[in-house]
Amino acid sequence: MTETLSCPCGSGDRYADCCEPLIKGIRPAPSPEALMRSRYTAFALQEVAYLEQSLHPGQRGDYDANGTAKWAGESNWEGLEILDVSGDSDTDTSGKVEFRAQYRRKGERIEHHEVAEFRKEKDIWYFYDGKMVTPGQVRRSTPKVGRNDPCPCGSGKKFKKCCGQS
Repeated sequence: MTETLSCPCGSGDRYADCCEPLIKGIRPAPSPEALMRSRYTAFALQEVAYLEQSLHPGQRGDYDANGTAKWAGESNWEGLEILDVSGDSDTDTSGKVEFRAQYRRKGERIEHHEVAEFRKEKDIWYFYDGKMVTPGQVRRSTPKVGRNDPCPCGSGKKFKKCCGQS
């Protein structure tokens, strides 16, 4: 089955050549991005043991395997998009991967946007922490126009009697 299955991480490679060797412990993840892809795949395939194993040992104290399994099992994983990767996998001991993961849970489409932090210890990459990316504050590039101010279109009318009408 896994011989021809396309990898859920979206790499375009076969699962058997991509994330499966990492998830099955045949070889370690060579980079933060590879670990991120394999963790996404582990969520999609409910490989909960791998999610714990790939979590940094210092972060495992509050890991909830049952809760993770329930959440992953109730979710339909639809895609992973890698947005940015920082840190050199050969020379650095830390790296970051910004990604978006799309899934459906109870019929609702959800987009999970995160910057994940990874740490390398004894030549093994681990997921350390993640921070959600939220939309930034919108800043007005033009001055605010009050209802009784002159309309910015140049008509000479008050804003409320011109472009401000609903």
